[in-house]
Amino acid sequence: MAIITVDGLSIETEPGRNLLSVCLENDIYIPHLCFMEWLDPPHASCRLCYVEVEGKAGPVPSCTVSVASGMAVKTDTVEVRSLQRTALKFFLSAHKVECKVCPANRQCPLQEMAKFLKVPLKSKDLNPRLKEKDLEALQPCFEYYPNRCVLCGKCLHTCERVKGQSLLTFAGRGIDMTVSFYGGLPNEEISCEECAECAAVCPVKAILLVTG
Repeated sequence: MAIITVDGLSIETEPGRNLLSVCLENDIYIPHLCFMEWLDPPHASCRLCYVEVEGKAGPVPSCTVSVASGMAVKTDTVEVRSLQRTALKFFLSAHKVECKVCPANRQCPLQEMAKFLKVPLKSKDLNPRLKEKDLEALQPCFEYYPNRCVLCGKCLHTCERVKGQSLLTFAGRGIDMTVSFYGGLPNEEISCEECAECAAVCPVKAILLVTG
């Protein structure tokens, strides 16, 4: 077993485990969006889960760190919080904040992080970067809301895990990037409507299964 220290708390765990996962299991909250326990290597795209690890030059994404005995970690430093607040404000600037009518309301990681980091959901620091279309179709059975989407990649990775290859992809570049459906697999045993795992895993309800 490995013993590490996080914010002065001694934690015993297995060496080689994912640091973010270990922290969350021990009720040490670290803001994150794209992390999936089973995904190896981690997507590490949201740049929210920063921590400081003794011996490293600067803050690092905790989802990319493997636990080693004697490791000393700080999750609440000035530099860490500054990076997290900057990243969250960037996400919020491209997110249509309409919590009262959003199905993710009160279960949304953006709300949780905004409260934790003391960042307003409607930031005045960055100009809004909303996309032209509020609603698009992903196949006949899904609705996709580009201005809710945080491009965490969870839908793509989950689809790949279930189907063997993802039927979803990122389309466009920069602020115009969205999730797109690009085709089916031959002789599929399970339809997208029967699966709907991409919609289930979306943290902000940017993908919804059309019912009725």
